[in-house]
Amino acid sequence: MTTTQTAPVSSRPRLHTLAAFLAVVGLVDSIYLTVTHLTGEDVTCVASSGCSEVLSSAYASVGKIPLGAFGILGYFAAFSLATLAAFGYARALTFLRVVVAGMLATTLWLLYVQAFILHAFCDFCLLSAGLTMSLSAIVAIGYFLERKHRIAGEQAPAL
Repeated sequence: MTTTQTAPVSSRPRLHTLAAFLAVVGLVDSIYLTVTHLTGEDVTCVASSGCSEVLSSAYASVGKIPLGAFGILGYFAAFSLATLAAFGYARALTFLRVVVAGMLATTLWLLYVQAFILHAFCDFCLLSAGLTMSLSAIVAIGYFLERKHRIAGEQAPAL
């Protein structure tokens, strides 16, 4: 009797593991921002002086929901999908690309808001932006390496 594997083995488990780790860091950052927003605590910036301006602005929430809560959802989804992709689930990789693309679009908008509307920056928001851009780079690298090997007709090496 032979057994068959139902999901293809990931060709990029190290990239997906790194993506999952970065998503956990983003999840912690988003949880911190959400808790401080909901409890009314002040956030102390280390590298910049604009945390209170950014986090108390009209752009810091959608209705009564703090943006950090959306970050929690995004980073949790990215973590879950990256973990599944590391174990070889191809559909998870497709959804990971979509989620990270949405996160990147949101991040670019929020960076614009900080730079050109509020003229203030928040350390924790910039950390989240850096993490999202790193996730985007990892997803893009994985995509283009896969595509390159698919075009060449080769089996992609594990990274």
